[in-house]
Amino acid sequence: MTATTTETRISSRPSALPTERRRFRLPFSGWHLVLIPLAALFAAPLIWLALSSVMSDAEINRFPPALWPSKIDLSGYRYVLGNSMFPRWLLNSVIVSAVAVTTNLVFGVLGGYAFARMRFAGSKLILVLMLATMAIPFQLTMIPTFLVMKKLGLIDTLGALIVPALVTPFAVFLLRQFFMALPRELEEAAWIDGCSRLRVIFSIVVPLARPALSTVAVLTFLTTWNDLSWPLIAINHDTQYTLQLGLTTFQGRHHTHWSAVMAGNVLTVLPVLIAFLFAQKAFIRSVASSGLKG
Repeated sequence: MTATTTETRISSRPSALPTERRRFRLPFSGWHLVLIPLAALFAAPLIWLALSSVMSDAEINRFPPALWPSKIDLSGYRYVLGNSMFPRWLLNSVIVSAVAVTTNLVFGVLGGYAFARMRFAGSKLILVLMLATMAIPFQLTMIPTFLVMKKLGLIDTLGALIVPALVTPFAVFLLRQFFMALPRELEEAAWIDGCSRLRVIFSIVVPLARPALSTVAVLTFLTTWNDLSWPLIAINHDTQYTLQLGLTTFQGRHHTHWSAVMAGNVLTVLPVLIAFLFAQKAFIRSVASSGLKG
């Protein structure tokens, strides 16, 4: 009876710990409420570009501008793809961008490793002078560059677009920063096993530097693919035009084929978007691991 009474008192006693109220939790991070509108804001020009590429010229020129096509009009794409020079312009852009990306990776690896691991007379001074060139605007160097290309006989050829982009200070600096973060023990172990310096670089260092290499490749591709000012100066004949330079021919003094301009820009932007989507994770890893180190 005593046990029963005790149980009754315990059960009738109010709970010592108050029940916690359930908090409302979002199924996603609260930052998404800020990032989604910002993403929509930045994506709006690309969306309107894609929509206007399937509009007619009259619909594009209408005021107020149309936000949605009344019907799908592919005349702009037919005009661009039917232009006999467009495949040539595309090939020229691919050649220039591919060569620039390849040479920046090769020379960037060799130069970045030399500044990160090798000590030679004036290495720090050369590094500082190389980085200082990044602060010089292109407008100050385009005339000397044009004169050099003219002396080499490369004006109005793809060589005039390739040679100035063979290696950039940014590629060397970014790879140097990444190599500085790698442990030396890996290279020392390879040297003990009899590996040469070049074999260490290409067998051990380069595979570990894939995030930095991806970043250099993407940024070099974006810069070379989207360049207009230098091809506009160095190229005169339409057979040597790149895509960006060729698209300017769709804009005349008295008439502009806007649907063709929009369609051409869509075809030009697609490789850039694809390249960035495939390399965005490596880009973020590279900047997080090496871009902030001194």
